[in-house]
Amino acid sequence: MSLLVVGSVAFDTVETHAGRREDVLGGSATFFSTAASFFTPVRLVAVVGEDFPEHHVAELQARGVETAGLQRQPGKTFRWEGRYDDLNEATTLDTQLNVFEHFKPELPTGFEQSDYVFLANIDPVLQGQVLDQIRAPRLVALDTMNFWIEDIIPGKRAALEAVIRRVDLLFVNDKEAELLSGEDNVVKAAQRIRDMGPSTVVIKRGEFGALMFSSDGIFAVPAMPLEQVVDPTGAGDSFAGGFMGFLAASGRVDAEGIRRAAVAGSVTASFAVEDFSLDRLKSLDKGQISKRYTAFRDLVRIPE
Repeated sequence: MSLLVVGSVAFDTVETHAGRREDVLGGSATFFSTAASFFTPVRLVAVVGEDFPEHHVAELQARGVETAGLQRQPGKTFRWEGRYDDLNEATTLDTQLNVFEHFKPELPTGFEQSDYVFLANIDPVLQGQVLDQIRAPRLVALDTMNFWIEDIIPGKRAALEAVIRRVDLLFVNDKEAELLSGEDNVVKAAQRIRDMGPSTVVIKRGEFGALMFSSDGIFAVPAMPLEQVVDPTGAGDSFAGGFMGFLAASGRVDAEGIRRAAVAGSVTASFAVEDFSLDRLKSLDKGQISKRYTAFRDLVRIPE
């Protein structure tokens, strides 16, 4: 089954307790496609500048990521700088949108027939425009952030609510769920959001894992206990990538299939945070993923 992601490709400068890295590869679409590629080929739509090295494109292609939708525009690639005093939340120090400011997602021929679609955190108006180009997807998932929810730019909240009505699955963290729903109780928040359109809501909770709400009930996914977290920047997008990649590979969108996908997402994210940027995912293999997936099952197994 085909999987499409539309989002950002960026250079990150990140500082954590483990050190500092400058101008390393980042971006929502980059983390997502790298994580998803362990399970299925990925179609990538994003934009980069003239400064983006060709070897990064080659590395994505080597992982089975189709880059026909990666636009190269005059100017510089999107850049973000952040510091983690608390590993659950980044302090943004600098954001340079550069070519990303005028990003207009255009799907190459064939991409519009993707079975599974992930709309990473970009302007909700653009997310809606992408959906206008898609033909009969099996499942559409969306991620967003407080900037759009809080309507800092007038009209973006309305655009977000309009696109949320068109998707099957929504990824948000607990703070975003509260802002979006107006509810400070996570169960009430999820129900209110499901009433807005998505049949399934996944609420990411950082080191506490994730909660998934659907008509089949509530499913809790733990976070793998790790000796050290180095860089959590791509955790959420790696979670979504593992989730959607597993889902596309299995072709199962029933309750059991989605629950298994949530565990695969948590497994993938647990590796992503073990090093800066995509370094840990680049050294990862399917055998290590399978072994940790089994460890996750043991982690939550309840004796008869």
